[in-house]
Amino acid sequence: MNTLILFPGQGAQTIGMGRDLYDAYKEVRLLFEEGSNAVGTNIKKLIFDGTEEELKNTKNAQIALALADSAAALVLKLKGIEADGVAGFSLGEWAALCEAGVLPFDSMMRLVAERGCLMDQAGQRYGGSSMTAVLGLDAAETEKALNGIDGVWIANYNAPSQSVLSGSEAGLAKAEEAVKAAGAKRAVRLKVSAAFHSPIMRYAYDGFREYLTDFDFLDPKKAFYSNVTGKRASSGTELKTLAAEQIISPVRWTDAEAAMAADAYDIILEAGPGAVLAGLWKSASLEPAVKAAFTMEQLEALFK
Repeated sequence: MNTLILFPGQGAQTIGMGRDLYDAYKEVRLLFEEGSNAVGTNIKKLIFDGTEEELKNTKNAQIALALADSAAALVLKLKGIEADGVAGFSLGEWAALCEAGVLPFDSMMRLVAERGCLMDQAGQRYGGSSMTAVLGLDAAETEKALNGIDGVWIANYNAPSQSVLSGSEAGLAKAEEAVKAAGAKRAVRLKVSAAFHSPIMRYAYDGFREYLTDFDFLDPKKAFYSNVTGKRASSGTELKTLAAEQIISPVRWTDAEAAMAADAYDIILEAGPGAVLAGLWKSASLEPAVKAAFTMEQLEALFK
C-alpha cells in the first residue's frame, strides 16, 4: 500500500517531545547525538531540560523540530514503514528532504541550523513584524481584503478557509480589521518573532542561498511535494532553488494537499509532534484520514 508521510513545522515543538522514542530506541539516541554534533548544540538538553521560551526561539525550534521529525521517520523505518511520498510544512520540509534521500541527515541539520539563525537575524534587523492567522475566510477574499495595505502578505495557505498573514506590526493591524470587515470569523495574532515566508525575510534568503552553494541536493527517491509550488518536484537542482525561495515564499499547503490527494495514497502519517497537519487535511475534506505517528502510544496503535 502506498504511504505518504507528512512532517509538521515550527510551532509544533514542545518540551519533552520524542522522549519516549529516545528512551525506547538506541537508534534514536544515536540520531540525537549525530544531530547535536552536526550543529554544535546539545539538542537533547534543549528538548528535554530546556524551557518553553528557549525552545520557542527560532534558532532552537528549527533544529529541535527537524531532529524530532527525523526521529519519528527513523522509528517508522525500524518498524518496516517506508514512505512512497513525503511533504513537510515549512520547517518540516527539511525532514522530508532527508527522508526522500535528497540530503544526508548531518547536512540537513547543518542547513536547518543556518536557516534558523539567518531567519532570526532577519527578524531582528527588520524589527516590528509578526504573523496573524485568518480564520473563516477563503483565500480569494483574504487576498482581496489586503488590496491597498502595504507591508502585508499571505504567508501560509493552510486550508480552504484559513490563511496566515505576515507583515509589519502596523500593516497587520490594518489587515486584521480589513479581513474581519470582509467576513473573517477571527484574526489571531501569533506568538512568533518575525514575519516568516514574506519579503521581510530577504536578508535570510540572500544569506541562505549563498550558504547552499556548498551542498549537493540529489534527485528525490520518493514523491516530494513542494511548499513553494504546491506541486511535485523531481530534481535536486529544483529542490535546492526552492529551499532558498521557501524562506520568502508563501506555503501553498492547500495546493500541495490537492496534489497529494490526486496521487491517492492508502496510508497517510504525521511524523512529528502534534496533529496540525491531520487537522488541515481533515478541514479540506480529504481522504484517507491522517494518522498520528510520533509517540510510542500512537505508533503502537498503528500496528495493532
